[in-house]
Amino acid sequence: MVERAAGTAASGIPDAAPWFARRSWIWRPCAGLFTLWLVPTALDAWHSDRPTWLRVLICVLLAGYVAAYIGMLPWRSALRPRLVAYVGVLALGLACVALLGSREIGVLMFALIAGAVALPTGWAVGVSVVLLAGMLGATALSSQGPQYGEVIVFGSITWMMIMMFGLVRAIAQLRQARERVAELAVAEERARVTRDLHDVLGHGLTTITVKAGLARRLLEAGDTERAITEVSDVERLSRQVLSEVRATVSARREASLPAELASARAVLAAAGITADLPQAVDNLAPQYHEPFAYVLREAITNVVRHSDARRCEVRLGPSWLEVRDDGSGGEPNGSGSGLAGLRERLAPLGGTLEAGRLPGGGFRLRASA
Repeated sequence: MVERAAGTAASGIPDAAPWFARRSWIWRPCAGLFTLWLVPTALDAWHSDRPTWLRVLICVLLAGYVAAYIGMLPWRSALRPRLVAYVGVLALGLACVALLGSREIGVLMFALIAGAVALPTGWAVGVSVVLLAGMLGATALSSQGPQYGEVIVFGSITWMMIMMFGLVRAIAQLRQARERVAELAVAEERARVTRDLHDVLGHGLTTITVKAGLARRLLEAGDTERAITEVSDVERLSRQVLSEVRATVSARREASLPAELASARAVLAAAGITADLPQAVDNLAPQYHEPFAYVLREAITNVVRHSDARRCEVRLGPSWLEVRDDGSGGEPNGSGSGLAGLRERLAPLGGTLEAGRLPGGGFRLRASA
């Protein structure tokens, strides 16, 4: 999509241009009607006192000129073949003027229009200036003198065509940019939902699994009262996860770092992991609370699910958060999908995420902004 949008600046009629600019059945008949202006010129040349071979040659060149002009409108190919085709149109036009004489300089009007349509705007302006100057110079050498009025009329028509097709190209680029923005918005929303669902379901289901396992062990040990408490927590957590999934889909979900610390304390305790957690988050800058809450949630989920750890530490600084455990699990280079989602969350803050095994054993995850 980006390459196509970048290429429209050099396109005669971009594919994303308005429908009327891309329909050959509109432009070619209009161009054909416009070329009827050359019929009197051809008749005059045919009935002139020139040699027969010259009259035939002029008529053939005029017919080829008209065919080449109509054939390249509209034009949506790459720049190089358009340049080759335009050089052909221009060469036929110049040949016709050379044989007809400077009084028929207006034949080059079709070459001017073809340049306005087929060439990039900057090229079209340069070519039209050179051709108009040449037309004025050619008429100045004739016996009738410079034809300022005729050149001004041709120049006005040419500049009007250049401006019109410049506008067509601009509309095409804006349309492609709008489509690209829409595609990016959809992709970003999908990525957001994927990240949030991973965070919500991964953490929530892990907590529910740990709590349910603890309740089973308590029931087996005959501690019915504590087992009922854990089952109640499972019910509460299930409702909370359902509420967070709904909030995720409606883009109303926000994470709280103090709440995640409290949740981490409960989850680690239920999993039998000793927790060393900060009691407050006052030393962390407020703008980092929400993204670091997601980092903490993912880190604790990984500790419970993958590490087989007995101890977990969480440390906070003004612009960083670090989670360590003494387990043996975790991706060696921190390459899990959940960590990739965290890196995407930290990217708007210019943050980084470091994750990996420690030399003395254990795993460390550190988020910095």
